[in-house]
Amino acid sequence: MSTIKIEILGAGCKKCQQLEANVKEAVANLNLTAEVLHVTDPIEIAKRGVMSTPAMTINGRVVSKGQVINAKQIQPLLQG
Repeated sequence: MSTIKIEILGAGCKKCQQLEANVKEAVANLNLTAEVLHVTDPIEIAKRGVMSTPAMTINGRVVSKGQVINAKQIQPLLQG
């Protein structure tokens, strides 16, 4: 199985950090190999079509924006 690339999009605020922690928890729960990156550059975030943060992409596809989803909500996204 290939490595999943997950990006957290946001300025690094508390919500962004919480989303990143939730992503890492979901990855660990599923025993997956994932590269978790944090994109803080507003221009890069806008290029992905995201106007509300925090947001999350999986392999380049935006799957969540404007909210902090928990690990249980993230797990099906990683498996899908």
